Order: sequence, then C-alpha cells, then structure tokens
Amino acid sequence: MTETDITAHAARRILVLDGAMGTMIQQHKPGEEVYRGTRFADWKSDVGGNSELLSLTQPELIRDIHTAFLEAGADILCTNTFGANAISQADYGMEGLVTEMNAESVRLAREAAEAISTPDRPRWVAGGIGPTNQTASLSPDVNDPGYRAVTFDDLAKAYGEAARALVKAGVDVLLVETIFDTLNAKAALFAIDSLKGEGLDVPPLMISGTITDRSGRTLTGQTPEAFWVSMSHARPFSVGLNCALGAGEMRQHVRTLSDVADTRISAYPNAGLPNEMGGYDETPEETAAHLGEWADAGLVNIVGGCCGTTPDHIRAIADAVAGKSPRAVPATVRRMRLSGLEIFEAPGTSTEDAA
Repeated sequence: MTETDITAHAARRILVLDGAMGTMIQQHKPGEEVYRGTRFADWKSDVGGNSELLSLTQPELIRDIHTAFLEAGADILCTNTFGANAISQADYGMEGLVTEMNAESVRLAREAAEAISTPDRPRWVAGGIGPTNQTASLSPDVNDPGYRAVTFDDLAKAYGEAARALVKAGVDVLLVETIFDTLNAKAALFAIDSLKGEGLDVPPLMISGTITDRSGRTLTGQTPEAFWVSMSHARPFSVGLNCALGAGEMRQHVRTLSDVADTRISAYPNAGLPNEMGGYDETPEETAAHLGEWADAGLVNIVGGCCGTTPDHIRAIADAVAGKSPRAVPATVRRMRLSGLEIFEAPGTSTEDAA
C-alpha cells in the first residue's frame, strides 16, 4: 500500500489498530520448549518470554493471532517486533537474529493482511518499534545519577537495524511506540530519517508515547504537549498514546494531544489498569464505550488496544467507532514552540496553513 491509500482512508473513517500480541501469546501459555522450537533447542540460555522469537519458531501461532485481530475488525496490524532490536535481544544472546526477526514478522503480518484485504477495505502492516529496555535519560544506578547504561548512538544503531529490516520487508507504516523516554524516541527518529540516505523509501511514521501514571507525564517527566513538540519535527502521520493507563485515565491526555497536534491522533489504551495479579479486567464493552465516546467528541483518528486487549475488545471497539467521523486535522500553526518537561510557546503573531 502507498501513503496515499492509508491517508485517503484515514480522512474518511476512524481506523482500527489491532490489540495486544503479548496478551494473546500468553493465553496459549507457551513453555520454554515452545519458544525454542526445534531450531533453538540447544540454545545456550533460556529464551522463554522472548515473544519476537516466536515469529521464527512458531510462525503459525503469530499468523493466527494476526488473523484473529483482522477478523475482529482491525485495519492495521502491528508486527511482532516490539523487542526485535539488538539492545532488547541481548538479554537472550540473540542480537544476531534481529534482521531475520523483523523480516519474518513482516512476512507473517503481510500474509494475514493480504488474505483478508479487499479493494474497498485494504489492511495495512505497521512495523512496530518498541522503546528497548534501556533509557538514555535516566540512570539505572541511584548512587550514580550521571551514569547511563546506553548512549544515543547505541540506540540509533539498534533502532536503525530494526527499522531498516522492517522497511526492506515492505511495511506500510512504521510505528515507534510505548515511548517512555523522549530521548530514546529521538534516537529512533534520527535512525529512521537516516535510512533515506541509503536510498530506502521510508513509509509514513506513527508515534505513540506512554503516560506512565496518573501524574500525566512520561517516565522522564514530559507532559503530553511537550512530548508532541519534541516529536513534531518528524511530521508524523499520527501521534498518540498507548499502554500504561486504561481508557478512563487516558482520555484527558488524549484530549490534550488533540488540542495541540496538527496531525492525526491515535489512542490504544490497556484494558483498564492492571489488577493485583498483573492481569486486566476491563471488558470489551467497557473499553469500547470509552473509545466510542472519544470518537463522538472528535478526539481520535486511529483507535485500538494495548495490554489485556483481545480480538473481542477490538471487535467491540470497531463496532463502537463504525460510521463515526475521524477527528478533523487542524491547520498547521507556524509558531515558535519549545519543549523541556513542559511546553513553551513564544508570544506574538503566528501563521496558519491549511491542513
């Protein structure tokens, strides 16, 4: 699919993103031997929990999960690549598999999407790029606040390797998601932009941050407005929020983004806040009621689900937003905006361009 395809559809209707790959994998309760498969039966370390490895060892499982979300009404599939980067895969000694993991994950999502797509309703594949398990802004050592376990260059290299594989495999969009550290995200955006210098046709970019608690800020302290200003130079196809919060807690932050961002807004919350056992109790009907109201309020262009959401949640969400108009993308405001932990907007006149 081309950028024009998804842009045209997004102008006419609210698009639906899929739900939680991790939740669906865990419903199968895979053991160590399932993750290993035959290819990695003798791997030197435990690999249980390495969800991205399942694209290589259990491809049918991953393809079936994609198909279940599509049949529930998803328009956009996110590849099984949240942790398919060298930094995250170092925990398993599998850094050398990153390119293959990304390429195979795209192939599985593409096969599922093409099997159900129609000329009137195409489906798209989003190459998922997670935040890694390291942060460039915070020290992991409380006794040494100046220490960093990872550098900007380390992150850019890892993100670049993953993004390159996703682009070459033919994703329709790139989704930099669950951003808790804006500096990490900047490294990802730098790496993605650098791919253009390699002659690659880089697809549209979706950016999704995460508000980690009810403080209304990312883990590194930014407000949603400041987060948008930090990301706006990339001129993304969409910006939004996912994970950490349930829909009820996320709404005010989605509204804030909707008020300041001159691009499409995405939102895919968890199925409520986690319970004492780390599970999610919000029913499909409860989640869908929230997102349907957001659509009525004109806040969103793309909706879906994060942790705890199943095909039943996506089906209910798709039904709740069906036939409702997407948020109107506002005119581009040309004014000086700076961001630290909060936004600063220089006073004075501004100019506006038509959206």
